[in-house]
Amino acid sequence: MSRFDQLPADTLFKALEAATPQDTLPATTTLLDAVRFNAEGLLPAIAQQYDTKEVLMMAWMTREALEETLSTHRVCYYSRSRKKLWRKGESSGQQQHLKSAALDCDGDTLLLQVDQTGPACHTGRRSCFYLSLTSDDATINSEPLIHPNELYGNR
Repeated sequence: MSRFDQLPADTLFKALEAATPQDTLPATTTLLDAVRFNAEGLLPAIAQQYDTKEVLMMAWMTREALEETLSTHRVCYYSRSRKKLWRKGESSGQQQHLKSAALDCDGDTLLLQVDQTGPACHTGRRSCFYLSLTSDDATINSEPLIHPNELYGNR
């Protein structure tokens, strides 16, 4: 039993601010009950390559997508455009395998440490963050590893 188990969901993350690695935490399901999904039931998830720390992409997760990811270790997101679960790589073959997952201090953002197979971006680039900005101009900072037509066929 954890000293955090009986706390209301809306105060759990505030109480965890003072927690230490030695504390016993509530079960994952209890923590997920306290996660601050937005009004559409979505949680932003940042995918980072676990060994290089390269930020690969940001996508959205529902609770169902998060639970599937935690249980299978194959990353599953929620596609807002298709309005359904999206298992990363299901059409391109470029999968993400979960190494670890961490919630931020407010329980409203998720950081996924992943092992990315090939490009993470639908443009065929390693990272979705390929458009660099300054106050004066923008530049493309990486070439596609695989042309999108090769990843998805001619769409």
